[in-house]
Amino acid sequence: MAGSNTNDGFRYLNVRPEKGGVWNLLKFSLWGSNHGLVVVGGGAAAAAAAQEEVHRWVIMVSIVVRKLLHLFRKPMEFTGYVVEFFLNLISQNGSLFTLFSNILLGKVVIPKRGSDSYISIVGQLDKRVDLYKAKKLVGELHESQGIAQLEFSVPETMDQYYQKEKSTQVFITSDKPKDASLILISFRGTEPFDADDWSTDADYSWYDCPGVGKIHMGFLEALGLGNREDIETFSYNLRMKNSKHTYSEAAEESAQLEMAEKSAYYLVRVKLRSLLEEHKNAKFIVTGHSLGGALAIMFPIVLAIHGEMKLMEKLSGVYTFGQPRVGDRQLKKFMEAHLDQPVPKYFRVVYCNDVVPRLPYDDKTFLYKHFGVCLYYNSCYIEQRMEEEPNKNYFAISQMIPEYLNAVWELIRGLAAGFIYGAEYKEGWFSMLFRVLGLAMPGVAAHCPTNYINSVRLGRQCT
Repeated sequence: MAGSNTNDGFRYLNVRPEKGGVWNLLKFSLWGSNHGLVVVGGGAAAAAAAQEEVHRWVIMVSIVVRKLLHLFRKPMEFTGYVVEFFLNLISQNGSLFTLFSNILLGKVVIPKRGSDSYISIVGQLDKRVDLYKAKKLVGELHESQGIAQLEFSVPETMDQYYQKEKSTQVFITSDKPKDASLILISFRGTEPFDADDWSTDADYSWYDCPGVGKIHMGFLEALGLGNREDIETFSYNLRMKNSKHTYSEAAEESAQLEMAEKSAYYLVRVKLRSLLEEHKNAKFIVTGHSLGGALAIMFPIVLAIHGEMKLMEKLSGVYTFGQPRVGDRQLKKFMEAHLDQPVPKYFRVVYCNDVVPRLPYDDKTFLYKHFGVCLYYNSCYIEQRMEEEPNKNYFAISQMIPEYLNAVWELIRGLAAGFIYGAEYKEGWFSMLFRVLGLAMPGVAAHCPTNYINSVRLGRQCT
């Protein structure tokens, strides 16, 4: 059923919606004939194709979703631009009423995209900035130092592979400009109106790295570690390296700098190594929400594959929020040796019915597996430590009614949050509108960063 290429020697599953039209999709759904829609490569192509038969409909849904996202890519981008501008227009003029007043008086403040006062859509959902009161999590990150001063920022750390345009964003900061003890690497997550980001989340493609396991192909592309149009690029960028390799050699340094110009992973690695050289006693943590969470755990995964043991020794922890699955059980075993000794360093925060951490599927077809410690918060912000969040594949029919009832409860809680938890927890009209939308799509609304911020700040352990 799957087109295959067994000459390249690599094992992979490459789902390519752009390779077929409606008729090809219909033939794929009925008979498995796909004309390049799904390409399975490597010595285990036949076995993978047989597995693919089991849940062909899941791949079909992924293809349909990604085709629709591609179709509406420009409209989504334009809508996001308009919505973001309108929200900033209101906020920078004080309120909707003040905006109308300023229009009449000719005193309208026009937002300038890219300025310090221009806030993203995610920022408009939750405008809180001073979150240091989340001492519980901060204490776990670092016993004595908070994140205080921005040392430098890389607002757009890009690569040439990911969707053939600049997409991946990351910034790096340290707690002090001199003699820092903590360095933070944070990957930006899925943007609400970015079709490419959502397409990556809905992708089921994987690449099997020998000795490591299957890794989500879309996340590898997002870090600039390969291009699905040329599968050999993944093999080149994921080749295992000797942990005793000397990185001071001129040739190696030159190669790193060259790769840093086109790859998010290599650029972050070069910056991190430079910072750790400058701050001898510093350790680093990696974090991110949604797609950013996936890239956050992918970074140490690739460090381990490359044998970057000196950098791995400096890793204090990985903290992700609403992160999708990134690999299979073999990858889990490979990374546990690096992240569980002598104490766990990898923590996944999952809020209630968030759909994103439950994708891609964890089943006998796709074999995607989470690893690390799951800090699961229910809608009452009660924390439980577990290996896997409940309802791990989300779309269980038995969970539909509870999910919608919980969305109603979250809407009520959002309306009363300012009275129950204090003024700083009061949700604005845009956040409440998002919760109303959650009545139709509870799993998407639960993914909102507000839920994760409140979970960390208000959460209490289950007794």
